[in-house]
Amino acid sequence: MTTYTFKVVIEPDDDRWHAYCPALAEYGGATWGETREDALANLEAVVKMVVASLVEHGEPIAPAAPKGSVEVLAEPLLAVTV
Repeated sequence: MTTYTFKVVIEPDDDRWHAYCPALAEYGGATWGETREDALANLEAVVKMVVASLVEHGEPIAPAAPKGSVEVLAEPLLAVTV
């Protein structure tokens, strides 16, 4: 199993929240929720499906930081294990 960590963006959108993973947006890595927490939970499910599909088809996952490096971001992060 490999763990992938992605930067995510969660933004208010009228009466709901829009969440997406910029590195996976071209593969459909976006969703929404009634609350910020719902949007993040929904995005986790979407990202798991996208990453699993990419791995299954032998396609490269979005470029990641070098192994062993740590990056501290103000934005929330989402890690999925496939």
